This record gives sequence, C-alpha cells and structure tokens, in this order.
Amino acid sequence: MGRGSSKPVGFRDVDGILLLNKPLGISSNKALQMARHLFKANKGGHTGSLDPLAFGMLPICFGEAAKFSSYLLDASKTYRAICHLGKTTSTGDAEGDITSESAVNVNEANIAVVLKSLTGSIEQIPPMYSALKHKGQPLYRLARKGKEIERAARPIEIYKLTQLSFDGIQLEIEVHCSKGTYIRTLAEDIGSALGCGAFVSLLERKAVHPYWQQPSYTLDYLTGLAEQGLDVIDQCLLPVKSALTDLQELIIDATAVDLLKNGVAVDVTNTGHSNLLSLVAESGEFIGIGKTLPNGLIAPKRLMNTAR
Repeated sequence: MGRGSSKPVGFRDVDGILLLNKPLGISSNKALQMARHLFKANKGGHTGSLDPLAFGMLPICFGEAAKFSSYLLDASKTYRAICHLGKTTSTGDAEGDITSESAVNVNEANIAVVLKSLTGSIEQIPPMYSALKHKGQPLYRLARKGKEIERAARPIEIYKLTQLSFDGIQLEIEVHCSKGTYIRTLAEDIGSALGCGAFVSLLERKAVHPYWQQPSYTLDYLTGLAEQGLDVIDQCLLPVKSALTDLQELIIDATAVDLLKNGVAVDVTNTGHSNLLSLVAESGEFIGIGKTLPNGLIAPKRLMNTAR
C-alpha cells in the first residue's frame, strides 16, 4: 500500500476510508498526498495503484484504516477499458511506442467468442511495465532500460467480461476481475486472439469490492469542501469497518473489549463458524478483527488503536 506518514504542522489523527476518484495524469501516490493534505491527515495510504493514464476509484485509508487495507488490496474490482485494435505498444497502453500495426478484420461475433474464452479462471503473464519486483527492482525500471525478465504466469479470475461498444477499431469493455489482473495484458490478449493486436487507450476503475454503489470524490470537489472546514470534508469518509463487510460482525461487551485490547482471548457465544470476525463494542465502536481459536475462544488479530 502506498503511504504518506510524515506529520506536518496542523495535521491530525483521522481514521476512515476515502473513495477518491483519481484523475488522469498523476500517480496514485501524488493523488494520495493531495488528499492527505486536504484532510490534514497524519497517516494515509492507497490500496492498489492506478497508472497516471488511468482514472477512477482509488480507496485511501487514513490512520487506523491502514491496518485493514489488505482487504481492499485483495478485493475484486470492476474496470471500463477501451482497447484500440490494430496496434500494439511497448507498454500495452497509449504511453508506449507502437511496436506493430495490423489490419482489423473483426466483427462482433468474433469479439463475443474471444471475450467468452477469456472469462473464468485463466493465467496471465504480468507485463514488464508493472510494479512487480525482480531482485528488489520494479520491473518497469528494468523495462525502461530495455531489459526483459522472464515472468511466470499467474492465476487470475475474470468474473465477467462484456462488450460495451465497438466502432471497428475502438472496443470498449467492462471487466469484473480478481486482484492481480492487469487490464493492459488482458487487452493485449484480446488483440492477439482477434489476430490484430491491441493496446489500452483508456482505463477507468469503476468500483472496488465492497464499494459497488458508493460515490467516489474528485480532488476538485474535496478541495471545495476543505474550504468549508474539516468537519464538512470528514463527512466523505467511510467508517473503517466498511471494508470488512465479508466478515461476520460480532457485538461484544465492555469486559470482552478490555480483555481483547490487553491481548487476552475471550469466551463469546454465538460466534457461528466464522474464522475471522469483525468486532464491535455495544456502543457501536469498531474494535478490530478477532480470530476464532480451536477451543472456541476469540483472540485479537488486528485491533484499532484508540489510545492516541
């Protein structure tokens, strides 16, 4: 997770999740720093980079929310992409140099067959222009030096892959996929299967699980709210536990809360068969995540730090 943790004067401890609509043209880390300054947040991190040429939903975890960012990093995501058929580039997107050109003799029936073939459990070779590391160096740095490193194929899941539009060259698609999916590589695979090549000319992240319906906020909109005060802009933050909707929620009493905060496992009834639990105090305060032990007790796994 990208981080920003220095503490400028006037900044504060604030906990919550911001669904930022990252604009085109800046890195995810730059967008994080801009949001962090608007919220005057001591700590913040983003949950999965979007390239400068991509835009859309970028969940940002402020303060204690960072402890639970892995649930968003591992979450499924939905993208809208435009695949430019007939050309390939060195990076798989519009930023790279054109490496090949081919005639496009494709119809919608061809597209439907290819999209169906790429739906489900597939393997994907990560692109050289990615943040994956080889011997401590990001692959994109090696790629910029003209180096090519052999990469192992990785299993991913394409839950849904649909055509939105096609004008003969520009193929617009929507993809619901597992973590670790590279849309640039998917576009290249589509182009290869169609026999004409392709690269991504536009990429938008539409949603990140579990935030399918919630709005994301632009930096311009947040800037206007910040001018009205921190209490106004803070209304855009989602509670930390909103990232944990897949976990069973367990309400625990004050005694159990105190024991868990001291690292002591507690005996709580009605835990069901869940291995991990979202723990909430009777007051409604989110405590953290507990783990069910073989003996039935609940042990603390990752807790909020409220003593600041």
